[in-house]
Amino acid sequence: MDMLKIAIPNKGRLSEKIYDLLNCAGLVFPSKDERTLQVTTKDKKYSIIFLRTQDIPMIVENGIADIGFTGFDILTELKSDVDKIMDLDFGYCEMVVAVKEEDTFTKPEELPENLKIATSFPNIAKEYFEKLGKKPKIIEVSGATEITPRLGLSDVVVDITSSGATLKSNKLRIIDKILESTAIVIANRNLNEEKKERTQVVLRALKSVIDAREKKYLMAHIPKKSIDEIRTFLPGLSSPTIMTLAGDNEHVVMHVVVDADKVFDSIDKLKKLGGQGILIMTVDQMVR
Repeated sequence: MDMLKIAIPNKGRLSEKIYDLLNCAGLVFPSKDERTLQVTTKDKKYSIIFLRTQDIPMIVENGIADIGFTGFDILTELKSDVDKIMDLDFGYCEMVVAVKEEDTFTKPEELPENLKIATSFPNIAKEYFEKLGKKPKIIEVSGATEITPRLGLSDVVVDITSSGATLKSNKLRIIDKILESTAIVIANRNLNEEKKERTQVVLRALKSVIDAREKKYLMAHIPKKSIDEIRTFLPGLSSPTIMTLAGDNEHVVMHVVVDADKVFDSIDKLKKLGGQGILIMTVDQMVR
């Protein structure tokens, strides 16, 4: 059996979230530190390779890794020949066009022709401005893009931001949004059937963890007469599980999965309808 090789970022919050997600999904890997380059599960079926986020699309495209976690912004920039197989619910950011606060421009169409644009995404920036009929000078930088206008290196920046705070602290103002990005899972397009099947197993496990994080497991003793009314606000995934209580013909035990953001109101309603012994538990995985 071939080992399924998974590429993930080697550092940062995105790396930690992905590593935690894989472990929660049941792919238990040994502990690592910043110098770890590769780890493998005990059964030798899965291996994680730690790489720069920017290198992962190329590594997956060339079959060095079978699947990989990267950002949609990076995949769009590199245009790697891979399959995007899953969107994740974290790593959100926007790619924006920003100018100095004191500039009078309010939209990109107003920008002059002889622009100097600093960015870590030269291909996206070039394509974006060409669609506007402009041919700016693209200055590729590997980081700290937001400081380049104050240094006189650029007039405009094309950069990613999650809140806009860093741009604002450097006295920059957003005038357009190019794209939205989250973390994604990509796959090599030439996987054999065995690896395709195991990739689907991994995706199902990841989805089960992501879905479970939005849910709670609620158990309560409730009066039989209140079952129908309680079901109106606690329907569960399809229907609550109802179990009898030994020696009690007036009450039953209800087990139900509930949206995490509805737990507070649900408890209050349950209490008013005679609910007792209410337990709220986390859900590690939820396979629909």
